[in-house]
Amino acid sequence: MRPPLQVSLNGSRDAAEGAAVPVSPEDLVEAALGAVAAGAGEVLVHPRTPCGRESLSPRVVGPVLEALRDAGIGVPVVVPAGVGAEPDQAGRLERVRSWTVLPDRATVHFGEPGAEDLARALLARGVAVDAVVPLGGGTGGAGSPGPAGSGTDGVEPLVRFLAWPALDHGRVRLVAEPAAADPALVAGLRWLPPVPVLLCGREAAAWPVLRLAARCGAGARTGLGDVLHLPDGRPARSNAELVAAAVAELAGAAAPAGAATAGSR
Repeated sequence: MRPPLQVSLNGSRDAAEGAAVPVSPEDLVEAALGAVAAGAGEVLVHPRTPCGRESLSPRVVGPVLEALRDAGIGVPVVVPAGVGAEPDQAGRLERVRSWTVLPDRATVHFGEPGAEDLARALLARGVAVDAVVPLGGGTGGAGSPGPAGSGTDGVEPLVRFLAWPALDHGRVRLVAEPAAADPALVAGLRWLPPVPVLLCGREAAAWPVLRLAARCGAGARTGLGDVLHLPDGRPARSNAELVAAAVAELAGAAAPAGAATAGSR
């Protein structure tokens, strides 16, 4: 069975990057409903304050999660727990420990300081962890300014993840972000601990990496948080339109039966 397709509703974008990007709780609910109806099996949402700033505050995260669930979003909901929402390392731990409404999963960037402690704190609260690691140059993003996606202390995020003694692999997933759809970048993932793998690309890499995920049998992600254009280059009008296009792309690029894949452990 193919892993569920994740939709990134808004990512680090704001309304200035396009009218289609949902920001308010009402817009996020509408976007999530449309994306799930189009085939998304998970929803990644970046909660924001009324002024548009990302936040890990329980007063911001809780109402967004409640609005999604009250609207009937029955698929897992994922939120980020990174420096984009809370720059202070101790502050991130304090925030996730104070959540009154819990997401199903939370993303932890292993290129950011304190990733291991943050991931442990989330698991202790019953929140599954998506461990994010860039693969190749140019994918580090916030908190990973070093060469080839290295972390703030120069340690490769994938090396840090491999050294992390997770006690419960059943609630950990690796989210690998290749800089390009290069099979060599993900070939070594088959030797990882027995955790599921989700591959995602951003902007120009988004659609090629999604097709690579299909060939590998790994999970995949799309959405306005990652890409603003459809595979044919037209601007996407909604997350639902991107999800529908991704479902078609995944079906067309599916791995042949019996193929050895990164996500088949």
